[in-house]
Amino acid sequence: MPKIISCYTYRFRNMALLSLILLFSGSMMAEENVVAVVHYGTPVTTPISRIRLSSIFSMRLTTWSDGSAIKVFVLPDDNPLNSSFCKQILKLFPHQLRYAWDRLVYSGTGQAPVILSSTQEMENKIANTPGAIGYLPKEKKDDNVAILLVE
Repeated sequence: MPKIISCYTYRFRNMALLSLILLFSGSMMAEENVVAVVHYGTPVTTPISRIRLSSIFSMRLTTWSDGSAIKVFVLPDDNPLNSSFCKQILKLFPHQLRYAWDRLVYSGTGQAPVILSSTQEMENKIANTPGAIGYLPKEKKDDNVAILLVE
């Protein structure tokens, strides 16, 4: 008796395979053009693990090692730098982070990060907010922000 596999199984398998190909081909071909940055006085040890950084940006980790609050700043979902950061640094798709934030907000167990409109605003907010974390283009760095090395 032959197995009957629905068209949805094939569609799901093909979409999953395509997603993996796009994720890995994009990250292997493109050099990282974005870096994670923190407020200069933030008590964080570098290099930071990708898992810990993902926990911070998915809003599951809310305090630094000294107990001070983490303030997460991000750019809008449709911003190319946001997409680059998610794919190249966090190894996630932007919609995966959005889903995690929405789940926290709608369940009442957490909050979403602060969404800023530009990299200039991101740079200013991180430089002036203790405990802040975000990301900037690799070539753009203020002396008041520290680059996080990710392992």
